[in-house]
Amino acid sequence: MLFRSKKDAQKTDIGCMFFCMKTILTPVDFSPATRDVVNAAVNLARPLGAHVLLLHSLQPPVVTTDYGIGIEVLNETLAINEKVAIRQLEHIKALLTAKGLVADTILVNGHAATHIIEQARDLKADYIILGSHGHTAFYDLLVGSTTHAVLVKSPCPVMVVPPAKKAKPTKKR
Repeated sequence: MLFRSKKDAQKTDIGCMFFCMKTILTPVDFSPATRDVVNAAVNLARPLGAHVLLLHSLQPPVVTTDYGIGIEVLNETLAINEKVAIRQLEHIKALLTAKGLVADTILVNGHAATHIIEQARDLKADYIILGSHGHTAFYDLLVGSTTHAVLVKSPCPVMVVPPAKKAKPTKKR
């Protein structure tokens, strides 16, 4: 099919597939897996000319004592966590921008899987790229898995980046 302009191409599904900016939602948790997840997003975004949205979900601290913690201490902890997350998101965004990609950041509070699915739906994401920590099935059964929840409920294709393989220790002879 021949298109006379980008605007004409966007009027058709096949033209839009090649010319409309795609959106890649990339949830990051700042664990060691984040580097591989961001690299996967870069590798997909470059050929598509896609917009990368970096998403981080702040988890509220878990209070496990009968005495609780003072509201001032809790608010201070939340404020520090938010500042650190913003700084880390902006750092990753700067790295992507330096590579010539369009990137933005989103910071939310609460359950990661719920926010990933909501943001994908609200932003009409074309892809989600997220990491897996490689926990056992027993762990996932007890605690739950963000990756599993996103795979089950995602409104768009999901790419799961597996955890990096650990190098086997070499035996000295």
